[in-house]
Amino acid sequence: MVVSRKMMSLGTETAFEVLAKARALEAQGKEIIHLEIGEPDFDTPSHIVEEGAAALRQGYTHYGPTPGLPELRESIARNVGETRGVAVSPNQVVVTPGAKPIMFYTILALAQRGVEIIYPNPGFPIFESMIKFCGAKAVPMRLLEEKGYHPDIEDLASKINSRTRLIIINSPQNPTGSVMSREDLEAIAGMLKGRDDIYVLSDEVYKDIIYQGEHHTIASLPGMVDRTIILDGFSKSYAMTGWRLGYGVFPEQLVPHIVKLAVNSVSCAASFTQRAAIKALEGTQDPVRDMVEEFGRRRKIIAEGLRQIPGIACPEPEGAFYAFPSIKGTGIPSQEFQERALNEAGVALLSGTSFGAFGEGYVRLSYANSQENIKKALERLGSFVSRARR
Repeated sequence: MVVSRKMMSLGTETAFEVLAKARALEAQGKEIIHLEIGEPDFDTPSHIVEEGAAALRQGYTHYGPTPGLPELRESIARNVGETRGVAVSPNQVVVTPGAKPIMFYTILALAQRGVEIIYPNPGFPIFESMIKFCGAKAVPMRLLEEKGYHPDIEDLASKINSRTRLIIINSPQNPTGSVMSREDLEAIAGMLKGRDDIYVLSDEVYKDIIYQGEHHTIASLPGMVDRTIILDGFSKSYAMTGWRLGYGVFPEQLVPHIVKLAVNSVSCAASFTQRAAIKALEGTQDPVRDMVEEFGRRRKIIAEGLRQIPGIACPEPEGAFYAFPSIKGTGIPSQEFQERALNEAGVALLSGTSFGAFGEGYVRLSYANSQENIKKALERLGSFVSRARR
């Protein structure tokens, strides 16, 4: 079969590949502890489920407007104002099946040959994959362990040039769990003064999962609301990964182009899920707070437990539900560590290189699993590393 050369530039998400291998081992009778998949291990709150079921019964089973149901767009705009202090119009909101289309549409709308796009590395792999697919140059913004996986501001400034059209930031961050400070964001905004041709894609899908302090968005800073795309969704905050519902808040001048891309690809998001999303935003937030509190307990267990393993160093995650420890002291390369942890220890985790070249020497563990399983995984990893270092 002959396919377009562009297909060779597309990457994938290793989490799903490792999950498939883990399932195959389970089918052979081996017990696997899953720390690879990035989804909450909680049920969607019952009031959201009930609203979705009611919407189905009420006939929300047909096409809706491509940008989303007007009532959901209004709810999102209100929520953005309340949670981020940013006044936006419902007309700036585009609702999509999952949050990934917002990444795709933004990059498709801005990328072409001769353009450079700066993205976090290590970072969510689809950023780099999509930039290359669109023919632009992917320029890594390196996140360093010694800086708490925060951007090196001086290094970032040196990478912005006349060809830069988009800077992608992600906070709280996947895979490192870092949270950008207001000072970080102010520094980036300062670099962009006088550069109205550069947009920022701010991936804030983990915004509700922060353990200390609060979430800041670059869109709230002076001069940035008209050049920032906020990416968010319902998968992480409300344990709605299977509902496939995300959204973007765009500068008004970009909205027609984004809607045109949606028309050409997905037509619209499912109407009944959008009705449920209104309930998610406007109903009780207690389940979200309870989930974050439990994640906070787990992060201490996993970070402290990893630090007890010889050769492993692990900073405390500031947000999301991932630990990104350094395994350099074990002497085992990241990809080999991933394979051996799965096959020898029965622990599914991800190589840091799944998140970019600068992920070598690290692995990602999702602590979206029970405390009991996390403790068991730590014991298994400790035994595996001890054997490997002999």
